Amino acid sequence: MEKALALSAEERHIAVISMERSFIDLKNLFTVGGVCAIPMSDVRYLVSDYSRAKVWSGGYLSFALWDARTRDLLKVFGVDGQAEVRVDISSAQESTLEDEMKVKFVSVAKKEKTQGSLSFFQRSRNALMGAADAVRRVAVKGTFGDDSRRTEAIVASMDGMIWTGCANGALVQWDGNGNRLQEFHYHSSPVQCLCAFGMRLWIGYANGTIQVVDLEGKLLGGWVAHSCGVTKMVVGGGFVFTLASHGGIRAWNMTSPGPLDDILSTELALKELVYTKRETLKILVGTWNVGQERASHDSLIAWLGSSASDVGIVVVGLQEVEMGAGFLAMAAAKETVGLEGSANGQWWLDTIGKTLDEGATFERVGSRQLAGLLIAVWARKNLRPHVGDVDAAAVPCGFGRAIGNKGAVGLKMQVFHRIMCFVNCHFAAHLEAVNRRNADFDHVYRTMVFTRPSTAMNAVAAGVSSAVQLFRGANIVGSQPEEPKPELSEADMVVFLGDFNYRLHGISYDEARDFVSQRCFDWLREKDQLRAEMKAGKVFQGLREGHIRFPPTYKFERHQAGLQGYDSSEKKRIPAWCDRILFRDSRTTSLTQCSLECPVVSSISRYDACMEVTDSDHKPVRCIFNIDIAHVDKWVRRKEFGDIMTYNERITSLLRDLNEVPETIVSTNNMILQYQDTSILRLTNKCGTSMALFEVICEGQSNIKDDGFASQHHPRGAFGLPRWLEVTPAVGLIKPGQIVEISVHHEEFHTQEEFVDGVPQNWWCEDTRDKEVIILINVRACYSIESRSHRIRVRHCFSSKASRADSRANSNRAQQPSNHLHRADFKHHGSNSDVVDDFQNLHRL
Repeated sequence: MEKALALSAEERHIAVISMERSFIDLKNLFTVGGVCAIPMSDVRYLVSDYSRAKVWSGGYLSFALWDARTRDLLKVFGVDGQAEVRVDISSAQESTLEDEMKVKFVSVAKKEKTQGSLSFFQRSRNALMGAADAVRRVAVKGTFGDDSRRTEAIVASMDGMIWTGCANGALVQWDGNGNRLQEFHYHSSPVQCLCAFGMRLWIGYANGTIQVVDLEGKLLGGWVAHSCGVTKMVVGGGFVFTLASHGGIRAWNMTSPGPLDDILSTELALKELVYTKRETLKILVGTWNVGQERASHDSLIAWLGSSASDVGIVVVGLQEVEMGAGFLAMAAAKETVGLEGSANGQWWLDTIGKTLDEGATFERVGSRQLAGLLIAVWARKNLRPHVGDVDAAAVPCGFGRAIGNKGAVGLKMQVFHRIMCFVNCHFAAHLEAVNRRNADFDHVYRTMVFTRPSTAMNAVAAGVSSAVQLFRGANIVGSQPEEPKPELSEADMVVFLGDFNYRLHGISYDEARDFVSQRCFDWLREKDQLRAEMKAGKVFQGLREGHIRFPPTYKFERHQAGLQGYDSSEKKRIPAWCDRILFRDSRTTSLTQCSLECPVVSSISRYDACMEVTDSDHKPVRCIFNIDIAHVDKWVRRKEFGDIMTYNERITSLLRDLNEVPETIVSTNNMILQYQDTSILRLTNKCGTSMALFEVICEGQSNIKDDGFASQHHPRGAFGLPRWLEVTPAVGLIKPGQIVEISVHHEEFHTQEEFVDGVPQNWWCEDTRDKEVIILINVRACYSIESRSHRIRVRHCFSSKASRADSRANSNRAQQPSNHLHRADFKHHGSNSDVVDDFQNLHRL
């Protein structure tokens, strides 16, 4: 797709044009150290300083360098910072409404000769090609490396560097001339926003993680801030506020991570008993291979209705809701385009909902179907406000890990701020397929990914918090990246349910029938494949199961009651406990009491099968868990947090030291510039311990009247300096005890048309009145938004009037008002040592 950047004929405007005939006029974008966003899909960001403006974009164009005064496009760079094209700007002819604006087109993909107005057919062809290319790019998104390196965020840091974040999680540092310096890769999730403040750079990722690096790119720490992507970050009141895509806002102390976090974590740990709450609830989990049949109302009452009277959450997993080659192919196609479910699956959801009195007693909080697999969760209405962040996932295991005849569906949710995952599985069948079943579990466990990240670090639940917990597993540049942990391993409780298809081995059909009729279940368990594989550590590692006191649940003749209903066909399949429910909580071998260290402790009060149900060749199984949950009462914790921040002497002393603005002095507060003059302004940090940050902005400008006095100063939009004045650097850092030199330069600049007091002026009859600008040098500490300002008056005198202005200034010095410039106040210093000798004579605010 051919894209072009264009310059409008109007002063101080930038226009962005595409061949699809979309046009955006961007006004007043050139700011002092500011950041602006261009709302287009392919041309996204603009960062500017006094002399140059940079445009970052996604797609094919990565970086463009503009002259901030002439608005000329200088160079275009690729993602690696290499120049792709030497720019040749020319004007287009006026023919249509679109062409009436005098624009200069730049081809991004290749050099093109200067063209006149595009014909109607050429424009139509370009529009069609552009649309086709857009479709192609969407279709192949994620298959090419360049798309993963697309620039998603940009910010300018106080040391003059530019930082960009990419879709692959990379962080790239550029200098002010567009040269790519370094690349860091600390996270695999896409970067969504950047925020630079002081000596640090904050990074917001699409999975809700925040990381903090210093200006050298060194990772200082990170944590999970939200359960979804961080879309924006702003600084205010000593905190960095983060906005999540779901609308949630949190605030983090801008000193985090740092010494403040160590004090806070210690003090909060001492108050753990104050803000810890314990909740007890029951969870009913049921699994059933329905064999493509629909159950009767009585069967559902016997399985679920009779056990749900005193439970808070009901989890149901079904297998073989619907099968057949045609259905499986259609289900796979739906999964490809993001659709799910079926009419049969909806019937089961509605019918089970009626059994549980959905709407009056229970509410369905989530469901997920993959081909024949279906999982759904209902919560009692009084518990529903404490169940949130419900998310779903699916992993196919059949036919080369592509078809959902075998596989798993899962639901993840927060219950009282603790993460619980329920996974409904259907693994490979047949007696001899033990290794395949083990492989199916391993594939599901390692690859099940929910769209929202695990928020295991939600212990930092206060709305205003510090990052007392750091992100684990950061990928440091130069080291081998660690294999990401499965999401299921981060949950506080995991329950696997379903038709695992593990059989009884080393026993005949008749022997199994005899032991079942004698209810010798303990002896039969010794022949259970699943028990043997778990004991050997080959499958379901770390999980456990309740004691089995019910007969094998497979395989039965449909609609035949009693144990005589086991398979009597020629195959005579050996009865087996195919349908199981396994679980893992947060309990360790040394901890049995529920606490924040062991937040979820579970026990089983019931584990049985409904042998009277005959609608399928499998019997439905159910398990009731008694759950004790320890969680943080965020309101109490927030109060304790505030008390610590307010009354702890060590914290208040630390914050006072961090927020104290270093003492600085400037070499002069008055300057006079003539044609092409350059003066050096020296800024000294007298503090011997703290770094000082400075920023130069324009407070106002005015014209000098014939009597030598300045007219009223008018503020300039976006703190921009006038075109004839250049200050370099406009932002920067001053180390303790050091001096920074700031160049203040007059630059001759002619425009095609200007307006002075409403009168148009051309470059050949330029306004020659003297001008005065008041610039502010704002100095602050690294962790403070409070600043100390130095006011500098800068006057530009034309050469023909300089001598007359000097004599008038000397003769009327005593009668001049406070806003009149004293030329005698300006001193030329040859070196930094000259400044030190004159410190006692300097003007300081």
